[in-house]
Formats: sequence, structure tokens, C-alpha cells
Amino acid sequence: MPSLSDLVAYCDQRTRRAAFKDAPGAFNGLQVANSGHVSKIGAAVDSGVIPFQKAAAAGIDFLIVHHGMYWDMPRPLTGPIYDRVATLIRADCALYSSHLPLDAHPELGNNALMAHQLELTPTRGWLPNEGGDIGAIASNSTDRNNLRSKLESLYPRVIAIEYGSTTPNEIAICSGSGNSALASLGATGCDTLVTGELREEHFNFAQENHLNLYLCGHYATEVHAVKALAAELSARFGLPWEFIATENPL
Repeated sequence: MPSLSDLVAYCDQRTRRAAFKDAPGAFNGLQVANSGHVSKIGAAVDSGVIPFQKAAAAGIDFLIVHHGMYWDMPRPLTGPIYDRVATLIRADCALYSSHLPLDAHPELGNNALMAHQLELTPTRGWLPNEGGDIGAIASNSTDRNNLRSKLESLYPRVIAIEYGSTTPNEIAICSGSGNSALASLGATGCDTLVTGELREEHFNFAQENHLNLYLCGHYATEVHAVKALAAELSARFGLPWEFIATENPL
């Protein structure tokens, strides 16, 4: 049976954790340890009592999440925060979190995998960050009706705001929240963005700046990388893995 330290070392190396700057509270890497061995790998988008309970019920003892527990720490271990930690410890389930490294990764990353879904190949990055570009831009040769149809076949809810070119030459991809990314889109020369979510005022922004925006859900656009990393770990260490889905519509 592989050890916890084996899996953590592999994840750290594969995601380039040490090289990647993230939000101050992201705390990528091992967030909660277990007794030292792993028999089943899990993947989930979010930390939370319910995902942790589902993981425990499934016999998972190494859970990979995209959104970890420590964004606004330190916090007292009371209420739901206590319930989260207690659920993991009672189940002897370790928690490993990887945020921006798993958005940006050229093979396992959410953006790269979204491009692959759309049968596109990223040609350059955007949204530079210490450790690598967070977003991806791919060349495109089909019209936006085809793009919208593909997205609607892949995601349960797609909001299309179409004021850009009818056949965009390039498509920018930024999984999760595109709020901070949209202001830099114009400098790329690209007028079409596929992302998870935006703010209300970005409708007017799209009209005024002649953009195509496709919002596919924050959660829905960030299921890909944790699944990919879990599947790779499963193959590498000969362990079963399972995705822990939640009913998050956002």
C-alpha cells in the first residue's frame, strides 16, 4: 500500500506546487494528514462538510480538492470548520488542495482540458502569474454558433453573451471566475472568452467592447483537473479513485 508521503510528493512535483504563486490563503498542498497510508483516492471541487462526508462514506482516505479550507484562516475550530476537520480525522482521510496550479497546468489543468473538450489546441497563455500563465488562448476556425452548441452539450447551464465577431480567430479560456481576467482580454486581441462566471456589469462591458462571453458555471468548469490528477495517481500507484460530485449549480 503506498504511503501518504508518496502521493503528496508526486502531487507536489506534478503540479509544480512550490513554483506557483497563489492567493495568500490558498495553501496548496497537504492541508490535513492521515495515519500515513492510502487505499483509495478521491477528487472533489470544493472543501465542505458534505463532500467530506461523501468521501468518508466511499472509503476515500486521500481527497484532492481544488478549493481548499484555508482561504480566510486562522479561524477557530468551531461550528462548520470543526465539522470539516472532525469528519476528515474520523475517516482517517487526508486532504490535498491545488488551486491555481490545477487551473494552469498544460496537461492536467482545467483550461487545457476545457480546450480539449472543444477540440481546440492552446497556442499561447495569458494572465501571467509567478509559475505560469493562468489562462489559455486557442486558435479557432468555426463560428460562435458552433462554439455555443458544443458548450451547451458539455455543461448543464451556459449563458451566452454575443457581441463580438461571429467567427472568432481565437478563444480565450479561464476556468472558474473570470471577473479579474476580463479587463486584460482586450490586450490579447481576442474578443471571445469561455469562463465559469462573471459579474452583472460585465454584460454592458461586453456590449461596449464587442465581446463574446460564455459562462458555463464556476463549479462545472473546475471539475476537470481534480479528476485528471486523481486518475493519474490511480494509474501510477495502482489505487482506485472516485469523483465526489455535489449539486453546486454556481
